[in-house]
Amino acid sequence: MAAMDYFFLFLFALLAWFWLDSLRAGELAREAGRRACISADVQFLDDTVSISSLSLSRYSGRLALVRTYRFEFSDTGDRRLDGEVTLKGHRLESVRMDPYLVIH
Repeated sequence: MAAMDYFFLFLFALLAWFWLDSLRAGELAREAGRRACISADVQFLDDTVSISSLSLSRYSGRLALVRTYRFEFSDTGDRRLDGEVTLKGHRLESVRMDPYLVIH
């Protein structure tokens, strides 16, 4: 095989790893958003998250992908509010939610 063949094989393997890793991270973020909504007694809308940023950072001495996902929730059933889940690698860093009404 020529050097260029190895390069394209490596590139394909890297893209496949990134795609599978992103699927797993998206599932973790969705579950974290869902759990945060359950804890806050609000409705997790659309049962989905969408990636809003991607960067590299150091984590335990290694480079890790930092992904931030956006989700929507509702406190009253009429309003759509924003939430955000940040993962460093596959570790949950934070969950942030817009201020919402607490209804008793």
